[in-house]
Amino acid sequence: MRRPTFLQQCGIFLTLGLTACLAAAASAQAAKPIRVGVIGLDTSHVVAFTKVLNDPDAPEDVANCRVVAAFPEGSPDIASSVSRVPGYTEQLKALGVEIVDSIPALLEKVDAVLLETNDGRPHLEQVLPVLAAGKPTFIDKPMAASLTDVAAIFMASERSGTPVFSSSSLRYSSGAQECRNGAIGKIVGADTFSPCSLEKTHPDLYWYGIHGVETLFTVMGPGCVSVSRVSSPGFEMAVGKWNDGRIGSFRGIREGKAGYGGTAFGTTEHRTIGKYEGYRPLVVEIVKFFRTGESPVADEETLELYAFMSAADESKREHGAPVSVQKLITAAKEEATEKLLDWHPKK
Repeated sequence: MRRPTFLQQCGIFLTLGLTACLAAAASAQAAKPIRVGVIGLDTSHVVAFTKVLNDPDAPEDVANCRVVAAFPEGSPDIASSVSRVPGYTEQLKALGVEIVDSIPALLEKVDAVLLETNDGRPHLEQVLPVLAAGKPTFIDKPMAASLTDVAAIFMASERSGTPVFSSSSLRYSSGAQECRNGAIGKIVGADTFSPCSLEKTHPDLYWYGIHGVETLFTVMGPGCVSVSRVSSPGFEMAVGKWNDGRIGSFRGIREGKAGYGGTAFGTTEHRTIGKYEGYRPLVVEIVKFFRTGESPVADEETLELYAFMSAADESKREHGAPVSVQKLITAAKEEATEKLLDWHPKK
């Protein structure tokens, strides 16, 4: 075997050196401490997420990303919100988190933000100063309480150059991810279900049905063109038609045995999607997002997911008639543009 020439040897050394440098840079990025702030202390998610992130023995996939400060805010007109704030505030203090009295005070202390207020109505107002400050933000469900506000948040994110990411933890159940990634061939349809309690201040499916809808979109992907809905006191059924003729449905449960799951129909297999697997898989994705600044879910897919739920509400008002998803998205973007007409983040 011929020995490499001098120039070839130089090339090998340069390649090895570059590979080592890239590996070191990636390791340094992962190791760089990230200070996380929380807005809103009215959901159990804040305690669950903080326990994962602030664990002194946290594994590498969530290490060096620590909740350091929180602004405790709840919604006085939602009993399940305001009643939880004192207890969760004390639990976060016990986990070493500093409690501050305003969002501006929080932003001085952190590199990234978890927007956790259980009420979606104030999310747009809460997130605008965060985006203007350049802090990557995870927005917990519901992302907002209207499709217009969801569109406005994504618009503000693009305008400010600051990324946002929103998802239910159900997106990261192993069953849903396996189906999305080709385990049963091409997905030709899916039926999902979840609890679907209602909150009068929000569109029907935004409050809790979003978990099952998130599972549906995880498996099916974007491309829903219309939604029809059947509703009764104990149940909801929203059926979507995709642009390639596929059909996906969501069943919301308020009576009988609840739970999370569904069935995915593929070209090679039909498979049970699986159950809820806890918060940690989502927290891992949040940490990746904070480290890279890249959302694991396309903004347009999340916007379409909320448009599906808004179209289901409109279909209910129209006695089950199919409602165009794109028509609602177009209207929401127009209204969002007006809403943000005077908002210009400083560069």
